[in-house]
Amino acid sequence: MIYFDNAATTIKKPPHVGDAMVQALSVGNSGRGAHGPSLAAARIIYDTREKLARLFGAENPCRIAFTSNATEAINIAVNGLLTADSHVITTACEHNSVLRPLYRKEKEGMALTILPADQKGAISYEQLRHSFRKNTKAVMIQHASNLTGNVMDLSYISSLAHKNRALLIVDAAQSAGCLPIDTEEQGIDILCFTGHKAMMGPQGTGGIYVKQGIEIESFCVGGSGVFSFSKNHPPDLPTALEAGTLNVHGIAGLNAAAEYLLHKGVAVIGQYERELAELFLEQIREIDRIRLFGDYSAKERTAVVSLNVGSEDSARIADLLWDEYQICVRAGAHCAPLLHQTFGTAEQGIVRFSFSWYNTKDEVLAAADALKELALSL
Repeated sequence: MIYFDNAATTIKKPPHVGDAMVQALSVGNSGRGAHGPSLAAARIIYDTREKLARLFGAENPCRIAFTSNATEAINIAVNGLLTADSHVITTACEHNSVLRPLYRKEKEGMALTILPADQKGAISYEQLRHSFRKNTKAVMIQHASNLTGNVMDLSYISSLAHKNRALLIVDAAQSAGCLPIDTEEQGIDILCFTGHKAMMGPQGTGGIYVKQGIEIESFCVGGSGVFSFSKNHPPDLPTALEAGTLNVHGIAGLNAAAEYLLHKGVAVIGQYERELAELFLEQIREIDRIRLFGDYSAKERTAVVSLNVGSEDSARIADLLWDEYQICVRAGAHCAPLLHQTFGTAEQGIVRFSFSWYNTKDEVLAAADALKELALSL
């Protein structure tokens, strides 16, 4: 089997990820006791916060709260910060994890501006500059597109947002682990991330970083292990955003993944993955009937190559790649409806190849040959 669906989730992980999860099965419940097993859980959790703070350039590990995925983190940000009198700017490039929470807020009265994308899936920064209003609360934007691999200029966007007294909320589901992220240097106020994609951690893990000085209302309240006689959930991070028992076993796996990323270097990992994508692109670019989606001339991209073969349904191409070649890719809408409307692919869908640190050049060449054979035979 050749696995090129890493933008959905990585299958191959650093070996210590699974080992750490198994070892964590013997720990207790963090914050619910002063005995050894409880303290062991607390150490895993704090050590993971510390590693993630280093990975993302966060000023304080306690400004990172754990969630089950990026979607939960995004919902925490939307519901904890945005109100009916707010105005928010987002883009047509976004995943439904961003769009649907914003649509819900829009129904409650919040004003929403969605910047269009061009035929390469890129937005106009000049149009963004002119989209701010007096009540603009935030720009909510992805760092990298799950469909095209295009990357946003976060530093420039944050400069525009802060000039207009707005926050920058970033969906880093596709970039955490493969693109360097520095929340301070890039001016990121809220960072939402997941553990199971480029970070190569387990599913069911993720988190949210909230910059010092930003108050965010608790999304879920309940048991916290502290202030048990108060009617209100503790207001301080990270407890404010972590009601109930945390997924310590998953967090232990995320800890091992973060340690691996820090050791190898995100820039090194991302560069290798992009080299695989570029090799694949070189092999298939001249195939008749291939249509590519995304801006492949950009200096910064993730390791995603999205395409269609003529008018063939994307699901058929993906099925043939699996049935005849044992190659795993993703087909369909990719939870990016507005980009499909832009590309005119709402019915056809798009075939996505996404590459990982654990893929090889031989696998890439085999996939390119398979795609060539399919394109000639259909």
